[in-house]
This record gives sequence, C-alpha cells and structure tokens, in this order.
Amino acid sequence: MVDVAKYFMNFLRDESCGKCFTCRKGTQRMWEILDDVSRGRGNGEQLGLLQELAEVVKDTTMCGLGQTASNPVLSTLRYFRHEFEEHIHKRTCRAGVCKELVGAPCQTACPVGTEAWRYVAHIARGELEEAYRVIREANPFPSVCARVCHHPCEERCRAGTVSGQAIAIRALKRYVTDRIDPFSYKPVRMRKVTKSSPAVAIVGAGPAGLTCAHYLSLMGYRVTIFEAEQRAGGMMLSAIPAYRLPREVLEKEIASLLSKDIAIKYGVALGRDITIDGLFRDGYKAIFLALGAHKSRRLGVEGEDAEGVFSSIQYLRSFNLEEKQQARGRVGVIGGGNSAVDAARVALRQRDVRSVTIFYRRTREEMPAFAEEVDAAVQEGVRLETLVSPLQILTRKGRVAGLRLIRNVLGDVDATGRRRPVPVPGSEYDCELDSIIVAISEGSDVDSVAVASGQKIETTPQETVKVDPDTLCTNVPGVFAGGDVARGPNTVVDAIADGKRAATMIDRYVRGEQLQQPPEVRLPRVYVPPVQVSEEIAAARRVETPRAAVEWRKRGFAEVEMSLTPEEAAREASRCLRCDLEFVQRPEARA
Repeated sequence: MVDVAKYFMNFLRDESCGKCFTCRKGTQRMWEILDDVSRGRGNGEQLGLLQELAEVVKDTTMCGLGQTASNPVLSTLRYFRHEFEEHIHKRTCRAGVCKELVGAPCQTACPVGTEAWRYVAHIARGELEEAYRVIREANPFPSVCARVCHHPCEERCRAGTVSGQAIAIRALKRYVTDRIDPFSYKPVRMRKVTKSSPAVAIVGAGPAGLTCAHYLSLMGYRVTIFEAEQRAGGMMLSAIPAYRLPREVLEKEIASLLSKDIAIKYGVALGRDITIDGLFRDGYKAIFLALGAHKSRRLGVEGEDAEGVFSSIQYLRSFNLEEKQQARGRVGVIGGGNSAVDAARVALRQRDVRSVTIFYRRTREEMPAFAEEVDAAVQEGVRLETLVSPLQILTRKGRVAGLRLIRNVLGDVDATGRRRPVPVPGSEYDCELDSIIVAISEGSDVDSVAVASGQKIETTPQETVKVDPDTLCTNVPGVFAGGDVARGPNTVVDAIADGKRAATMIDRYVRGEQLQQPPEVRLPRVYVPPVQVSEEIAAARRVETPRAAVEWRKRGFAEVEMSLTPEEAAREASRCLRCDLEFVQRPEARA
C-alpha cells in the first residue's frame, strides 16, 4: 500500500497545474515523504506530517484533482498504517515491492535470511562448496530445510511472478547438501568459551533450541540443553516421518552442530525435574524455552476417548520414536494440515492397515498442508473426503466402530481469510472405521511452563507462551521463548529463525545492551559472475523434483523425494533472473 500511494502521488504531482500552491507543493512533498518511507529512510514524525499535508491539500485546493489528490494517502494511512510503520520501524516491505528494502526477494522472504540468489548462482557455475558455505552461514540445518522447508523464497521468486515458473530453490539446496558433508563447514567463532564464560540454559532440543545453542556457543557461552526425550531433534524427529526426513540425515546434521561447549541432559522435563527459579539459582544467566508444540487439541465430540482414537502428535511420536504400529483396518484422519497428511501416509505404510481416508471440513484447495504432500498422499492411495465435519465417534464395546459426519458448504470468509464451513442440515452420514487419528491442531505444554515458573510466565488463550515478537522476551526478565511454544504449530525454518534471534537477544541481554536495535536491510553485496544462458534454457520450464515410484515407496519408509542430477541442477540454476545484479557491480567496475 505504500507503493500504491507513492504511485498515485507521482502521477498527481505531474498533473497539478500549479495555480494552487498547496496542491503543487503539497503533492510534491507527499511524494518525497512516501519515497523516503519506501526506501527505508522515513521516520515516525513524517507520518504525522504526511497526514497533515494530505488534509491541507484536500481542504485548500480549488479543483477536483487537488481535492481528491490526497485520497490515496489518507485511505492507505487509515486502513494500512501498519504497513507504513513496518517500513519505518522494521525497514521491511511485506509486499516485496520496495526495491531498497527488499533487495533480492528470495533472500528477504527467507525467515533465516539465506542468500538464495547467491547459492543458486554458484550452482549454475558448478561451485558446490561455495554454494554450501553460503547456505550454511545462514542456516545450521541446511539438509533438513532442503527436505521439509515450506520454501517461502519460491513464493516471492521474481521468475515466478514473471512467468509463473519460480526457481526450484529448495530442490537446488537439496542438490548441494546431498553432495557436501556438513562436518566440512567450520563456523566462525566470535568469542572463545572459557570456564568463566556465562552459562545459558535451553529447554528443548528441537530446531529452535539446537539453533540457539549453536549460535550462543559461537558467541562464547557455555550452553546446557535440557531435553525431555532420550534423543535430540524435537518435532523434526518425533513428528516428521523418515520418508520425508531420513533419520541418518537429521542425526548427522545435529552432530555437526554440537560441540564441547554444548551439554545435553536427556530425560529432563520442565516442571517435573527442573524449574525456572532453580535454573537461575544454578547460575544460568538466561533461559530459552523451546519446548515445541507436542500437545494435540481434542475434537470435543462424543466417543473421543474410545480405544482406537489417537492424537496425530502422539501417534507419530509413538511410531517415530518407539516404532509402535497402532493403527489398523480402515483408518480415518481428521484434519487438513501437515500433521494430518503425515499421519495418513504413515498409517498407509503400516502392515495392519487396509485403507486411509482424510476427512477435512473445507475444500482441498484450502487445506493448510503443503500441496506437494497432499498430492503425494493421493498418489499413494490416501482418499480425501472434503467439506465434512465430525459429529460423533461411533463405538462398539468401547472401541472405535465408525465416524458420524455432516456435510458442509462454504460460507463467508472468517478470521483466517478462508471461507467458513457451514453444516448442511439433514446431511449427516456414518462411515465405518477401525482407527481414527485426530489432527486438528497442536498446542504447547504451557501447563509445565506454569508449574516450572510458579505461574509467573504469561501465556495466551491459544496455549502458547506470550513473548515480545521482536525480542522473544517473556514477562520474566532473562527468560526467552521461541519456536512452536511461542508461535503455536509452525514450520521448521521459522523455529530455526527464532533460535537465531533468541541467541542474539540473549547475548545482548547478558551483556547489558539494548535488545531492540535498528534493523539491517539485507541487500545483495557480493558479486557472483553470471553464466551465459542459451535461449533454450531461458525458455525452459521449472524442473520437476524427482520422486520414487508410487508402488515402491508405499512398501516402506525410504525417502520419497530424490535429488536432481547435475545437468538438471545446472539448467534450473541458470533460469534464475539474478535480481542481485541490480545491487552489485563487477569488481573492475568499482575500481
């Protein structure tokens, strides 16, 4: 909306005839302020001046053009003021259109700030070691994210907005990480760790906790991670199936992050074995809560406690950590998120399962699960039953016998931005089932946080820990929280981003520095020579990520997605439009 207001004001200042001084100079000055805001040079005082100018121009000009010239400014300030404030205070443009704030859209869209354009350029040149270094500098879990990231970089890719064929950035990352050993990367230490170095406690060895520990150790801190399970990995281990994230890949990446400055204590649960006050008494200068979201929400229907009903999180955990095959016969999965799809595909691979059906209350297009995962599930034989809601779990002698559902139609848009499912009276029907997996949502174990903190740490009605979104501080000094325990169910890369930010904030807190500091705009600064691109490559379509044959992958838990070939990777990387070249120069040109 900042860009929209700037566009109209640029047009109107040229159209002003000049007879009204306030119109001629007012529109010019409004454009200058909007230009400053769009370039990240604005300040809070300018917003007040912008509004005042707009009102003066509207009230004092003589013609229709001058009297309406202020409307784009006044309307956007009234309804989208938060976007102006984001440009000024956070120096970000969520629409991705203000060039001086966005730089390369793929990098700006990445929660951890990966220079995707840069490693794609190195891949096109065949420089895999350099590409891996670029990836790893920003992200301590490159092999994991190459498989399970929701790739927001591709959503903002300029090649995608121009031609509808975004660069396959995640597949290119997979191509690199499959060929470079994670132990080959040597991170740069900011400060050495000594016996007198400050100690920090981290609760949870998932992506957020491990990331925070890694970066704090590089900053010179002694870190102890307390993990309730007997293995590190968190939701990456307990909730993501091996056919999406092979265990050997995950374990190797975690091992590459750990060092002698990071201690992990397994089987230690917050609220049961440790408390917040106890950790502070033990000498820890700060605490980072990264417990994840391992608590499934209930359906709230009759029969939910019957034998054969499982929550998706516990179902996946039991299989991934304990190899228990709990589902049998005809399996129904209630929900439409990634957890539901993962549970369905896991159930389909178990020996006593005959069929699997996902029941979702909206349409397939509105399912929050990754589209490629839904497609893979359908290819493997999972059936989708959409526009239905559960009314009752039918039982026989205390065990699941079926599910009573009601059909829906889509009504008005609700708070989530999706059309609300409306039950159709008289459309109830029964479906025979032997097992039901409930995957409607996950919550955090805020009860243990409350117990461990003596009710001091504030939580939200959504069962998350309440934090400052910029600093990740809780209401208790020295206690920070991030990942799913603060966000609710979310993505791996967002949890990694929280771990990185938490490490920075904890470092500032312990050193007595201001937590909130002016943000840095991430623009391309490194010149990577482009490759010659033939007309054939320029016109090529996006590469299709290779997958194992359907009948083969249904037999077990071997990885489904395959890596690109060198030829495919080079061709795909060469399709990149190289947005970075707009911001960097050849070294000889600078000289």
